[in-house]
Amino acid sequence: MRLVVIGQAAFGQRVLEGLIDAHHDVALALAPPPAGSREDPMAAAARARGVPLLMPTSYRSADVAAAVHAAAADLGVLAFVTKIVPAGVFDAPRLGSICFHPSLLPRYRGGSALAWQLIQGETRGGFTIFWTDEGIDTGPILLQREIPIDAGDTAGSLYFEKIFEPGIAAMVEAVGLAGGAAAPRQPQDEARASYDPLCGDTHAAIVWRRPAGRVLNLVRGADPQPGAHASWRSQRLRLFGVRREPATDTAVAPGTVLAHAGDRMVVAVGAESDRAVLSFGKARLADGAKASAGEVAAAIGLATGAVLGDGAA
Repeated sequence: MRLVVIGQAAFGQRVLEGLIDAHHDVALALAPPPAGSREDPMAAAARARGVPLLMPTSYRSADVAAAVHAAAADLGVLAFVTKIVPAGVFDAPRLGSICFHPSLLPRYRGGSALAWQLIQGETRGGFTIFWTDEGIDTGPILLQREIPIDAGDTAGSLYFEKIFEPGIAAMVEAVGLAGGAAAPRQPQDEARASYDPLCGDTHAAIVWRRPAGRVLNLVRGADPQPGAHASWRSQRLRLFGVRREPATDTAVAPGTVLAHAGDRMVVAVGAESDRAVLSFGKARLADGAKASAGEVAAAIGLATGAVLGDGAA
């Protein structure tokens, strides 16, 4: 099929390359402009493969719509797009456009789907490829795959270790499905739909007195971005690489540093209904570098018995 591919980063790059390798005709690629001297990987792949390339600052311009119309494509493919693509662009190809989303739609619509699935303690996730419409992740479903979420998963591991490669293969498969006479267009069940905002510092603030499981899931969901945060001496301390440890003395105040176990830092956490100790493998104070939690604790004077404050939204 003749395609227009819109995307960015490594996922967009690999989808573009996969479609070309599957002998589809990519008439036009659209990727973000360079960030300083660094070119987006998808843009670089388009250049390397000889694909006509646009790098607009916005997809809303008349010039972008005109270029997509002129490409006379059968299908548009949206692979990891973080800016709004208007109807004048995604409806321009003959069959419309399809888009990738890292959740089992209609649950977890929005730009932080991976984070919220973990924050909410989900044990099953996956991805959806759907027909693009004017809503946010609301179009009919073309293809959907379920993926288990394990207790040790973070947003980063769920994406890079479980979704990334299968998602690329599924996008290539979906293009083949979309060209068929009976291509699936399963409407989403609005009664089951949920939408979540972008996960930022307001949402990623640790409150140590909350149930331990809730704190654990918050840290997992905010890892690696934006990083769940507590406070130490009026500065924001971000914590990563969390795991629940066998209970020791949990009668101390939530937020109390119990030990430095090698490179890890162990902290008491929880409400009466769910007390535990959590250990953290990495930390970063304010604008400092991320390093092992034990190393950061030593550098900032966070000794055993110190009490971390709650994160501030």
